[in-house]
Amino acid sequence: MLLNGVKEAMSVYIVFFFVALYCFHGCCSAYEVQANQTSRLFVNASKASSRTIPDTLFGLFFEEINHAGAGGLWAELVNNRGFEAGGQNIPSNIDPWSTIGNQSSIIVSTDRSSCFEKNKIALRMDVHCGGGGLNNCPAGGVGIYNPGFWGMNIEQGKSYKVVLYIRSLQSVNLLVSLTDSSGLKTLAAANILADDVSKWTRKEVTLVATEGNYNSRLQLTTTKQGIIWIDQVSAIPLDTYKGQGFRSELIKMLIDLKPAFLRFPGGCFVEGEWLRNAFRWKETVGPWEERPGHFGDVWGYWTDDGMGHFEFLQLAESIGASPIWVFNNGISHNDEVATPNIYPFIQEILDGIEFARGDSKSTWGSVRAAMGHPEPFDLKYVAIGNEDCWKKYYRGNYLQFYSAIKRAYPDIQIITNCDGSSQPLDHPADFYDFHIYSNANDVFSKTHKFDQTSRNGPKAFVSEYAVTGEDAGQGSLLAALAEAGFLIGVEKNSDVVSMASYAPLFVNSNDKRWNPDAIVFNSYQQYGTPSYWMQHFFRESSGATLLNSTLQTNLTSIVASSIVWKNTEDGSSFLRIKVVNFGGDPVNLKISIEGLDSNSLSSTGSTRTDLTSGGLMDENSFSMPKKVAPIQSVFDNIDTKMDVTISPHSITCLDLAIDQLNYLHTTPENATALNAST
Repeated sequence: MLLNGVKEAMSVYIVFFFVALYCFHGCCSAYEVQANQTSRLFVNASKASSRTIPDTLFGLFFEEINHAGAGGLWAELVNNRGFEAGGQNIPSNIDPWSTIGNQSSIIVSTDRSSCFEKNKIALRMDVHCGGGGLNNCPAGGVGIYNPGFWGMNIEQGKSYKVVLYIRSLQSVNLLVSLTDSSGLKTLAAANILADDVSKWTRKEVTLVATEGNYNSRLQLTTTKQGIIWIDQVSAIPLDTYKGQGFRSELIKMLIDLKPAFLRFPGGCFVEGEWLRNAFRWKETVGPWEERPGHFGDVWGYWTDDGMGHFEFLQLAESIGASPIWVFNNGISHNDEVATPNIYPFIQEILDGIEFARGDSKSTWGSVRAAMGHPEPFDLKYVAIGNEDCWKKYYRGNYLQFYSAIKRAYPDIQIITNCDGSSQPLDHPADFYDFHIYSNANDVFSKTHKFDQTSRNGPKAFVSEYAVTGEDAGQGSLLAALAEAGFLIGVEKNSDVVSMASYAPLFVNSNDKRWNPDAIVFNSYQQYGTPSYWMQHFFRESSGATLLNSTLQTNLTSIVASSIVWKNTEDGSSFLRIKVVNFGGDPVNLKISIEGLDSNSLSSTGSTRTDLTSGGLMDENSFSMPKKVAPIQSVFDNIDTKMDVTISPHSITCLDLAIDQLNYLHTTPENATALNAST
């Protein structure tokens, strides 16, 4: 029995030994993995190490692409309202207008009889029915209808202003109605009765919808025999943003980003495939009926230019953003104006600046005043061309524009298309334009792009950045993470990068000509992609105070920055720490904040916000608009030394509330830093 007991004891000991040995190595391995995922962030909140971020750092870039404006932000419901989209030759294609009634009752054609010199095409309706007897028109009449931009969103109880111009040698009885897509259900209607319209006459009716339908159309019908000419038909809701013609729910999404600037109107839209189709600002101002519109041949669709030079300037002003005008410099994708012949283009741009900034009695300032804005717009930035640096005549043309603008408006800041991030420019500029479209890994790696850029010379304007290709999906979490990592680098290098904007901004889901985009919409819905929500993490950065922060880590997948910002609504202040974890494992982040007393931080009002999801390629959609969206929670146990777990594949924002009294009392040098951010 004793021998057996000894054997049993020895067996237990041996088993214990190997179990302990296994556990020791297993635990050590686990510890090593955890150690590898531990990083340290040192934040110096002292005045000496802080600096003010440019108040222009993060903004918006709008381009007429993907029907972003026509059929999108611009609330006009009628598509091809002047019948000009088919060209100036007749007969002309009137698409998407269609005829109601067969050819025995109505024939629709175009002629060049309009009263608008720049828009000579008008629609002619020859109504053959309605003469009495067996020739009565079908029930509901005959005429034309317009489905808008993939359906008009008509909402119950809302009012819509319809304007059109008509001419006829007989009296007119025209029914203006909003119907469902079949034309069988009427949502709103009003009659236009006129005895003398032998000359072109403007008519206006207000329609109040008794029912709603997001796939509606506008109809113009009659049961009276005769010939009616119709031109410049507009239908627009009365509840646009500030009554300025912008779709309110889309404007709200822009305002929520707190943009510091608005770059417009492109992009390649400015250049055109050919100069004859480039955006020309003079053709986009004045009464909308007199704007000829143009075919945007880069993106392949017609725009009536209801959203023109004036509207872009007005939009920037309305959302509190500085306007940045990108203009054509005599260069398109396929043809160029030689430098000796560039003067007319220069004069056109000088006139455009006068339109924005000139006195209301100046030649072009008076045109602006007549449009309802007697005070000048605050235009301080212009970009000479878009992505044209490599073109034959760009530098020659650029220098001519630069000299002429600086002579007339020495305070205007001028942006060149040429990249000055790696080597000095060979021409004068206030800013240089930098674009980046690439895969996620490459964009994330560009967090250090501007670390070694010269601190002398022009500043960078990153006017177009985005993850593209397979990594982007239709707007993925992966893309947003990479872009956030890049913007961390932009923020930390904001002494040499003054502005940055995502591109493209908008896409109508019915006409996706570029992928991905920040905001997706159709006639009645909208949602932000993860890249849109990612920008929310940077919306307080413009004009804030950048703190010196050092990240000690052996991981290449984590980046961080820290700022102090002030809430302008209630005056509260926060120390914000942003962390992007591009990797697939959680990270234990040990945070040490120096330069202020622990009493300066308060748990009251402090929050944590995370952007992540279950799948790296997760996207948002109309059915799940916030599948990937920031989630905010209360952040307790605030201290100058903290351990925070950063989730894999995430953007994390810690907003630590600052107790003003303790902050100002204990660290007077930081008070200066804080005030600099207000």
